[in-house]
Amino acid sequence: MEWVLAEALLKQTQDPRVLLGTLCRGEASAERVETLHFLLQRLENETARGGVDALPEAAREVAAGYLVPLLRGPRARPAGAPDSDPPARPRRRVLRAAGAALRSCARLAGGSSLAATLAEEVLRDLLAVEPAPGVEVGAEAAVEVLTAVGPCLRPREDGPLLERVAQAALSLALAGDGEAAALAAGQLLPELGRSGGAALRAVWGGLLAPGGPGRVGPQLLVLSALAERLLPAPGEREAGPDARRSVRFWAVVQAGLARAGDALTRKRARYLLQRAVEVSAEQGADCTCGSREGNGPSLFWWSENKKDELLKFWENYILILETLEGNQMHVIKPVLPKLNNLFEYAVSEENGSFLFKFIQKMTSRHWCAVPILFLSKALASVPRCKALGPDGLLALRDVLQCTMITHQILLRGAAQCYLLQTAMNLVDVEKVSVSDISAFLMSLRQEESLGRGTSLWTELCDWLHANESCFGRSSGCSPVGLQEKCSLNAYVKNLVQEYIKSPAWETGESYWMPDWFEAKLVALMTLLAVDVDGMRNQDSEKQRTQSILRTFLDPLLDVLAKLGTNAYMPLPKTDRCLQLLVKLLHTCPVKGSSTEADEVFTLLQDLVVSTTESISKFLLRRLTMNELSSVSDLDCCHLYLQVLTELTDLHLKVGWKRGNPLWRVVSALENASVQYLQDTDRAQELTQGRQIQRVVSMAALAMVCGATDQELELELDPLDAGPTERFLASLPLNQMLQKPHPEDQSSCFEESSSRGWGKIAAQYIHDQWVCLSFLLKKYHSLIPASDGDLLEPTLPAVQRPARTLRSALSALTVLPAEHVLPVFHCMKLLVPKLLASSESVCIEAFDMAWRIISSLSNTQLIFWPNLKAFVRFVFDTEVLAVAAEIKGQAYFKIKEIVYKMIEMSAIKTGVFNTLITYCCQSWVATASDESRGSLSNAGNYSELVFEACVFGTVFRRDQRLIQDVQTFIENFGHNCAANVVTENTQREDHYVRICAVKFLCLLDGTNMSHKLFMEDLAIKLLHKDELVSTSTTRYYVNSQQHRVKNRIWQILLLLSPRFDQNFLNRIIDKIFQAGFINNQASIKYYIEWIIILILHKFPQFLPKFWSYFSYGEENLKTSICTFLSVLPHLDIIIQNVPEKKHILKQALVTVLQWGFSHNFSVRLYALVALKKIWGMCKTLQVEELDALTSVIEFSLNQVENVHGAGNAKKNWQRIQDHFFFASFHPLKDYCLETIFYILPRLSGLVEDEWISTDKFARFTDIPSHTGCLCSSSPTRLHQLKPGDWAQQDAGSNLGETANQSEWADVQKKIIPWKNNVPDLDLELEFQDRAAKLGKSINRLIVVASLIDKPTNLGGLCRTCEVFGASVLVVGNLQCVHNKQFQHLSVSAEQWLPLVEVKPPELMDYLQQKKVEGYTVIGVEQTARSAALTQYCFPEKSLLLLGNEREGIPANLIQQLDICVEIPQQGIIRSLNVHVSGALLIWEYTRQQLHG
Repeated sequence: MEWVLAEALLKQTQDPRVLLGTLCRGEASAERVETLHFLLQRLENETARGGVDALPEAAREVAAGYLVPLLRGPRARPAGAPDSDPPARPRRRVLRAAGAALRSCARLAGGSSLAATLAEEVLRDLLAVEPAPGVEVGAEAAVEVLTAVGPCLRPREDGPLLERVAQAALSLALAGDGEAAALAAGQLLPELGRSGGAALRAVWGGLLAPGGPGRVGPQLLVLSALAERLLPAPGEREAGPDARRSVRFWAVVQAGLARAGDALTRKRARYLLQRAVEVSAEQGADCTCGSREGNGPSLFWWSENKKDELLKFWENYILILETLEGNQMHVIKPVLPKLNNLFEYAVSEENGSFLFKFIQKMTSRHWCAVPILFLSKALASVPRCKALGPDGLLALRDVLQCTMITHQILLRGAAQCYLLQTAMNLVDVEKVSVSDISAFLMSLRQEESLGRGTSLWTELCDWLHANESCFGRSSGCSPVGLQEKCSLNAYVKNLVQEYIKSPAWETGESYWMPDWFEAKLVALMTLLAVDVDGMRNQDSEKQRTQSILRTFLDPLLDVLAKLGTNAYMPLPKTDRCLQLLVKLLHTCPVKGSSTEADEVFTLLQDLVVSTTESISKFLLRRLTMNELSSVSDLDCCHLYLQVLTELTDLHLKVGWKRGNPLWRVVSALENASVQYLQDTDRAQELTQGRQIQRVVSMAALAMVCGATDQELELELDPLDAGPTERFLASLPLNQMLQKPHPEDQSSCFEESSSRGWGKIAAQYIHDQWVCLSFLLKKYHSLIPASDGDLLEPTLPAVQRPARTLRSALSALTVLPAEHVLPVFHCMKLLVPKLLASSESVCIEAFDMAWRIISSLSNTQLIFWPNLKAFVRFVFDTEVLAVAAEIKGQAYFKIKEIVYKMIEMSAIKTGVFNTLITYCCQSWVATASDESRGSLSNAGNYSELVFEACVFGTVFRRDQRLIQDVQTFIENFGHNCAANVVTENTQREDHYVRICAVKFLCLLDGTNMSHKLFMEDLAIKLLHKDELVSTSTTRYYVNSQQHRVKNRIWQILLLLSPRFDQNFLNRIIDKIFQAGFINNQASIKYYIEWIIILILHKFPQFLPKFWSYFSYGEENLKTSICTFLSVLPHLDIIIQNVPEKKHILKQALVTVLQWGFSHNFSVRLYALVALKKIWGMCKTLQVEELDALTSVIEFSLNQVENVHGAGNAKKNWQRIQDHFFFASFHPLKDYCLETIFYILPRLSGLVEDEWISTDKFARFTDIPSHTGCLCSSSPTRLHQLKPGDWAQQDAGSNLGETANQSEWADVQKKIIPWKNNVPDLDLELEFQDRAAKLGKSINRLIVVASLIDKPTNLGGLCRTCEVFGASVLVVGNLQCVHNKQFQHLSVSAEQWLPLVEVKPPELMDYLQQKKVEGYTVIGVEQTARSAALTQYCFPEKSLLLLGNEREGIPANLIQQLDICVEIPQQGIIRSLNVHVSGALLIWEYTRQQLHG
């Protein structure tokens, strides 16, 4: 329009100067300035042809008098302009037009003097630090001026000026975040770059300057804008510097790819890489750019000899980076196989340095459990190569430390296993020593990964054996002093000798416990060497193993044998030997199998037993002779008691005898400890040394009690209470240690102690309760129901239980969480006795214990043992029985705790597992066991079993991911050592239901208590089903409601064969009525199956079944299909009925009635039933039905031989092939596998709901049922794949992509960058933002104010953004927050201008747009509408879309310039409004693209 106006003005005016003067007066509107620009362009063209003279002076006047003041802002406005300033958006349009006009003025003025003058003036203002008020030039306007005049400057004459402009523009682009910075990078710098010379050198030098701006985003913005000059194609004139050979350039690109936080910056980095690859391929010259350090892998390389391979490598790399920008798995998955080629080529080119750098990079960030696991697994799969030396092993050790921060023990252990396999595959054994390997192995946790006897241990032994002669020398001073090559045996032998040597230590020095690290190292390497030697001499006899073990351990055994007699042996030496002994005994047992068959462990036991007497005498002396008197000595006490416990356990395994010297030591230790505690009780004040010895004595008594509890033969006097028992029973509970006085403390007490006095006091109280727990357990029968009237009880703590329980509550208030376990054990013994008489105290115990449990974090070593102890005392069989009998507050408190634990399970997976497992274990009883507290407890607390039956929370995606990965690791079985050495906690949600199912399978329907319990549970389940069904009118597949209902009917199906007729009379109507509810497919199958089983066992319910077919078609609708699905199994139902003909006749009449239904699905189900029933009639030769033969045969033949390939024929075949009618047998398939695995899988339930029979087998806490319910299906049902006839295409091709090694073509989501240059900031608004994004700009406005549905609006928003519409008008901007809108728009609203125009305001809006020159086009079928295929869209078009139901109102149709309709070939009269709009938007775009 402005161009036409300029042409018209020129034709009417003889002197262009007058016209220019006229346009420079009046309001500086965007239209006026754009017209001026087009006029100057027209004059410029005329001047080039010699048609206009005397314009240079006029151009200077326009530039200096109008355009420059206009660009400078309101305080420097041109003469005659009104005192008003346009808003921000129109002002940017004015600035662009003024800048373009200024460039034409500079050209018309001739020469570069005007351009240089303007550039100097604007540059001076731009560089001014503190511009004076009123005369400042906005940075944005300054950039517009410099962009306009820059191309007119001469590279040679104006070189210094160009250089200064380039430096200022670069500084602005790199430092700023606003519009000016974006314009400087996107417009000014590319213009200056095209001039080459000094300007380009200044920009390049500023970008590469060391210590320059470190912001990667702005740097990449500038580099991508100058890409054509810095990465020039062959043959381009005045090419600039070659950025491909600059380390700084590639460092910026690498930072953009790896560390940039926004997608646009990463896009620019990929663009520069792609440009470099294309230029390298075209130039055909080699190019390599190494790292800044000079010794790392190349950042970029190109070789003409490997052009094809490198082209494919870089293309794959860029494609993978682009694909990973999205979150759509179907797009990412086909690209992942390309990673293999990428990785293999990188490794082959870099000779292992790539792997080393990759492993180093892994340590530079914090990893979650799942990524570090799969990265480790991927590294373990790399083919064997010599890629890592000592530094590589150190890097792997750092990665191992990354795995230690994860809380999931199994995943942590599995990652360690894979990293050890990585080391064995990638280490160059000639560059590392055995010492390096041993140091790496110490980074592993043996209790999580490297357990002896596992497949990983065997693999490690094989690797050591194969490379034993290849290991290099130690890189430094090794722990054992060996720096020459040596065999593994020599290394271990020297390692043990160096370890046994007494370290430097003098009498009088402060003694600290030796670190356990060296003991762990020596034990591990010793056992590895023994097993490697066993591989080397597989055919040798037992004497060889004994000989090599003695060779290694002789120095240790020699010291241990002298402990009891050599009183002057240095303590560091003795303690280090005892540490090594403990570590050998902990490491040696074979994981996952019996240790009796392990020759090495048997020999080690024999060697240790031979030194028992000497060791025990030394321990007795150290523990009883007041030698432990400092805080640091408590660590030694812990070591000695640990050794004594190990020796006790060892002698219990080999056979205990009363004359054993260890028994005498234990007895003496017990007596001495009791004597010392009695003596110090009478003392007024105790020094620190005497208090420490008191702590040691109490710890020793706790150890003796623990050992006595394991083996009754250790009891000194098992029948009567001896002095030790009487002392322990009379001991003041929760007796605190007095804190030592300052004069008693050593100078290093406060600073050097590794344990505060509070922890010492807590341990002392903990040991008291350990002893009391032993005492209560031993004399459990003496605990009375109340404190009673005993004046002088022999065992006060036992015979006054109420006082003891109150003391336990006091202990819980002072003890830290890691020390409350023995208190819980005591409460388990006390609460059952006191619940009836002291209910309030017991409830207080419940509350306090629960507060402790609920406050604990989810840690393996504290939370779970405490939770188990809590469950054992609150849900003790006798506690539950007494609480149910008295029906007091305790009964309701226990139920309250049940629901609190279920609620906690949603946060801490496995809490409910612990509860239900313990309860079911205690409730399992045979039919003859009617003792108090057996199944009666299950009846009183049936809510617990009920909640277990329907339990299963929908976890967050991250929680579900952890569980899925744990299952993935568990499925490796013994092939992953972590599965062997870590305990299978069975905390998965499935195990709650598995426990309940196995418990229910053990119940006997003939036992009255069992029968009542099952009936009560069934009623609760049916009531729950009604509540779920009425809570929402419609629920979706795999929703929480669907899952709960599915679990309900699974349990009802499990119980139904054990229901008798009387109970079924009560619930049969509820079962039938459940069939009329709008259920998901899986639930329909369970209901139909239950009905079949009931009718099979009790045919007398058939009349009631037939009655449900007579509710009326309108009421039944498609729910009648549930009852029709039962009839194909009529042969099973009437299997035991003598008179079958009457039933068959009734079935035929019913089926024929529904065969004429208006609903297609109902007719299909009726025909399937008809075919099966008619086959039975013919087999039984029912003559009474001969009259129906012709009708039935005709109907069946017609449906079988229907012509054509339409849906009717396909659906008939599909429903016949459906598993429920073709393969399923209601009796033979009645098993756990079908109920809990096959049926959920075939009915489309999510995998979370599939419970395999393996999980039932792995759960051994409840014994398996040996009755009629088998585990696996005997039919071919388990071989079928999901294929419901109504949705049979779902997942039909899922297996194809998994076997695809690499796809030839893949999806690639793109952004249509203009000229492929991602140039500017995404935060710019509306048209300016779209223009500076490089997106094509059109003048199409789409008005959707009449549209109501968020889905249509979201889809239109996405379509408008993709095709570059200038704006989308909606009735309410709040629609963008609607989830359905966002689901369809996929963030398009962030990149598309949106304007709110409410429907009542549309009339004014359309009229306004008409004034602005827009053609208003209605998308509507009218009497005068034009066909879309014949209509030519004007550039400035406005599309008005109608309402979904009513279209465009009549009053608005009168405002339209034209209506356009879409030609149709079908019968339906209209398209969806979003589809209609999309078709017109595309046609507009197509016409604009083709001119």
